[in-house]
Amino acid sequence: MNRHKANLLVLLVTLGWGFSYLFMKLGLESIEEFNLLALRFGIAFIVTAAIFYKRLRVIDKTTIGYGALLGGILLGVCAFILFGLKTTSTSNAGFLVGLTVIFVPLLNVILFRKRMEESHLIGALLAIAGIGMLTLNSELSMHPGDILCIAGGICNALYILVTGAAVKKCDSIAVGVLSLGFTAVFALILSFFFESPVFPVTFNGWLAILALSLVCSAFCFIAQSISLKYIAPVQLGLMYALEPIFAAVVAFIFVGERLTLQGYAGAILVVSGILISQWMEQRKKQGHRYAYALSPSGRGDKHPT
Repeated sequence: MNRHKANLLVLLVTLGWGFSYLFMKLGLESIEEFNLLALRFGIAFIVTAAIFYKRLRVIDKTTIGYGALLGGILLGVCAFILFGLKTTSTSNAGFLVGLTVIFVPLLNVILFRKRMEESHLIGALLAIAGIGMLTLNSELSMHPGDILCIAGGICNALYILVTGAAVKKCDSIAVGVLSLGFTAVFALILSFFFESPVFPVTFNGWLAILALSLVCSAFCFIAQSISLKYIAPVQLGLMYALEPIFAAVVAFIFVGERLTLQGYAGAILVVSGILISQWMEQRKKQGHRYAYALSPSGRGDKHPT
């Protein structure tokens, strides 16, 4: 694994989450929100724990603590989005959750006192403008669910940053697996309190649950934890701006929704923001290497005594 392979892994993650909106819509036709999340993350935990059981045999209190914290944040991400979609339009929700692109560098500055790189700022602004063009329409208005979707975007940014901190101290796969398990437990408790937990009774219901569990959770969240060992959380958050594009492609293929000319322009802006940010980072690193090569220490020159 290296930085380039990690970027490819993130692309696969965003593709998987692009499908998640379709599967969540199918799943909610037969079961309620917390019920769906309990099944989704419960199955994902069982599968990943079976595959990576050796990693779980040596976990410590720090790993368990991060797993529980990330599980609570992840539950917030999914619950806010699910409930937000009930009271706002899909366009508004897509834009507001996409604000993760902005929230990641902002929270990184606020919580970790990190300086915002110029490349990240420019990339984020271009990407968020693109997301706006891709998802917003002339009927944009404030709905009750808008606040929930904004909260979902904040939680998603927080999840990325906390995961980035966790993988520096703990095994990335163990943390990812435990976060899935804690999310399932928290969702099941809330389901018993506020709902009547049941299993899906339709083929589409089970198809949605299994797809959400195996692809959108088991693969995506473990892959995200691994990728954060090789790329910065801010850069990861920026790359997630591709999610609305993948969601639009999935909607086009399976539902027949088509982008407007404005939507295509927005998609180009999103991709441009990511590519420009990557290009600026590479130029900066090359500049540092070039400056070091020209320095006396870089050339190995010895100063005369």
